[in-house]
Amino acid sequence: MNPVVIALCAGMLTVAALLALVRVARGPTMLDRVVALDVVVAVVVIGLCVEAAANRHATTLPVIVVLALVGFVGSVSVARYATRSSDRDRSRR
Repeated sequence: MNPVVIALCAGMLTVAALLALVRVARGPTMLDRVVALDVVVAVVVIGLCVEAAANRHATTLPVIVVLALVGFVGSVSVARYATRSSDRDRSRR
């Protein structure tokens, strides 16, 4: 793979991860922080995919699959929790 392409991918992924971490730190609500952490997990997964493609191996594939599943399950769990807590707040009014 072309080293310039790898460097561009790494640079864009770094910027995306830094912006997501800023949102985690500054996010006004819990849901903003959860979405930002989901973006960070996605950036890590994509970074591992770029590394696997650059080195032409598939040994990181199980790690990629597990990280993607953990990110998905975590996001769905927090979304369900947030929906239930907002339903409780509405019923109290």
